[in-house]
Amino acid sequence: MHSNPPQTMATYIKSTHLNKWGAIFLAISLYISFLGCVCEARIYTGKGAFVRTKGSNFVVNGSPFLFNGFNAYWMMNVAADPSQRYKVSQVLQDAANAGLSVCRTWAFADGGGYNALQISPGVYNELVFQGLDFVVAEARKYGIRLILSFVNNYKDFGGRPQYVEWARNSGVQVSSDDDFYTNPIVKGYYKNHVQRVITRINTITQIAYSQDPTIMAWELINEPRCQADYSGRTINDWVQEMALFVKSLDRYHLLEIGMEGFYGDTMPERKHINPGYQVGTDFISNNLIREIDFATIHAYPPKWLSGKDEDFQMAFMQRWMWSHFKDSRTILKKPLVIAEFGKSSKDPDYNIHKRDSYMRDVYRNIYMEARSGGTVGGGLVWQLMADGMGSYRDGYEIILSENPSTKNIMSQQSRAMTSLSHLLRIRHHQHPPRTGSTFF
Repeated sequence: MHSNPPQTMATYIKSTHLNKWGAIFLAISLYISFLGCVCEARIYTGKGAFVRTKGSNFVVNGSPFLFNGFNAYWMMNVAADPSQRYKVSQVLQDAANAGLSVCRTWAFADGGGYNALQISPGVYNELVFQGLDFVVAEARKYGIRLILSFVNNYKDFGGRPQYVEWARNSGVQVSSDDDFYTNPIVKGYYKNHVQRVITRINTITQIAYSQDPTIMAWELINEPRCQADYSGRTINDWVQEMALFVKSLDRYHLLEIGMEGFYGDTMPERKHINPGYQVGTDFISNNLIREIDFATIHAYPPKWLSGKDEDFQMAFMQRWMWSHFKDSRTILKKPLVIAEFGKSSKDPDYNIHKRDSYMRDVYRNIYMEARSGGTVGGGLVWQLMADGMGSYRDGYEIILSENPSTKNIMSQQSRAMTSLSHLLRIRHHQHPPRTGSTFF
């Protein structure tokens, strides 16, 4: 999903109008940053708190783990301003109260834009990094696990185009944004960022990110696409290289790609499931890479099939989900997460009842697949926000305090998935699964 940064371009590090209190705050921040650098990281030594996979299911402490969750891409960006951190806390608290237990968010903001994390290759704004520290610490406080994405496919918050532009500005011969996947200099920039995030020591908890079970998984890139090679092979090579690199740094956390689910050349008979085109990924071959722990799909029928009526779009949604359910179960033999779905207020004839109905249908499919023995672990709606975040709104925003009917639907799904998890744990302890089998 595209995620547009707010319109204002002011940043802490570029501001030349710091007042007295701003100067004091900056000094304190730098001191805290210094302390974070010189303190040793607290090493988490618990054996079972990390989310892992067993067979084709998620587990925690060896028992089945099903969830309902959400996206909130904006959290680090907002938390970079300590006066705005209450918005992160409010959303996490509201989400926890609704039973949501997984949040997907960005661990990137590249270039010279609003509250950039990585200003240029290897140069970071420590205040923004401390914003991410706060997000991780607050998620831990509210019992919500995080999926952190390393980079965007799109230009929003820098992304793949910014990496290529950095290389071009340093004299590297690059021809298009697709060189992100093949140019060794650009790949080096990316690896440096991955290492910087994974090895980060949280200045609030003093726990290294690589050791923190609050983080459920890393995501290589949000919605990878490649116009230079629609077969999926270029992205496949990149995923293989980067997945190996991530696993060399972190043996605790799960890893996923960030894919939308488009089929490629591995199974031509599946291409008709795509919404009429390919994007350079291959759901089958990309997710079969050994170091990738689980698969993801995104689903936006109104955007992908604009001009088609709602019945057509819903029929596509059913095929899209069930095709990937089947392939995850029978071919990949890995867990699957519906990592993005939602309904925009910008869609024709939108109203909240249609959104609620759409979400209810998606949730029902997820629950029924999980209950019937599938590999689906849960869904992450796009997206939750706090009040007073107009510049971040994209039409998909859900403010739980303002949308009681939507909150009720989400809470019901959370309870259903939690109850199913409890049932499966009972079955698991009564009849432990054979190695390589599912829990169902």
